[in-house]
Amino acid sequence: MYYDSELRALKKAKRYRQRELYDNSLLDFASNDYLGLAHKKELHESSCMALSNMPLHSSKASLLVNGYHQIHKDFETALCEANGFEDGVVLGSGFNANIALIESLVRRGDILFMDEKYHASGVLASNIKSVEVKFFSHNDMSELENLLKSSDAKRKIVAVEGIYSMDGDLVDREVFDICDRYDAVLIVDEAHSSGVIGERLMGIFDHYKIEIKQNYIKMGTLGKAYGSFGAFILASSHIIEYLINRAKPIIYATSLSLYDTLLAHNALRYILQNRESLKSEIKKRQNIVYEELGIKVEGLIVPIAINDNKRVIEIRDSLKSRGFALGAIRQPTVERAIVRLIARLGESCDSLRELCINLAKIK
Repeated sequence: MYYDSELRALKKAKRYRQRELYDNSLLDFASNDYLGLAHKKELHESSCMALSNMPLHSSKASLLVNGYHQIHKDFETALCEANGFEDGVVLGSGFNANIALIESLVRRGDILFMDEKYHASGVLASNIKSVEVKFFSHNDMSELENLLKSSDAKRKIVAVEGIYSMDGDLVDREVFDICDRYDAVLIVDEAHSSGVIGERLMGIFDHYKIEIKQNYIKMGTLGKAYGSFGAFILASSHIIEYLINRAKPIIYATSLSLYDTLLAHNALRYILQNRESLKSEIKKRQNIVYEELGIKVEGLIVPIAINDNKRVIEIRDSLKSRGFALGAIRQPTVERAIVRLIARLGESCDSLRELCINLAKIK
């Protein structure tokens, strides 16, 4: 067979992966459904009811060819109002959103400055375009500043994450000041921070109380804290106008499904209306993780370094036999193997504490 040797190598290195059906019987501490909204039946039912009253149920085409509906526009407006940006656009996934941003924004003569732990979709986008990329050490703001200071690029574009998906740490607050100082466009991937941190649970801009400026771009996903599917990009009207005209994942893909857009809009309303109780529940879970594992987290991602591919699988399977689902993350997703626990609100505090106690014993 064509790829037998490659598959054998993956199995030997304990990096072989396969699909496994979602098991409803397990307590879910593996998914990125941070707030548990994927299980809120009222959000699903209200979205279905609204859609059933529409003359159609599919978006039918791309945003630019008869596929832009009032449902999309209403949600984009609500996102802008909640996050303080001028304009926005919704699209099919966070992966596509990163490709849209990097592939279209970085032009000839520009340089992209990317955190070394930025998401794989951003790295892929830079490879597709063969753009000039300078990686800086994770969250190293002095290195980033030195790179920007010495650059004579036509445009400087910086890409960071609000909360890093595997380490669970926040981007350094200083990145905003540095990008302002060197007139750099700043892309912030808020896939894992939107809905989890901030006074209004809107993410890292909200958390640091950042005044929104023309050089800032926020990307967020809808398949995590929002319990839906898809993504959004928020920026100045000028940048959104440019993306609509140049970003291939926006121009050539069918627009976001109407159901997912409605579901995400209802989730946004829910988050804003219930933010105090949600923040309280998030804090409870952060405290449990610290009490039982000695790990302080500012979001809901709890990475536990194991550094052994075989061992992380053993730990995952051992906990699965006890009724818990959590992630066993190996290369190339991470440099060294980790067990990744999501302290999501969809499971009880008692269940989380029991899992942490078990993890502490196994670890």
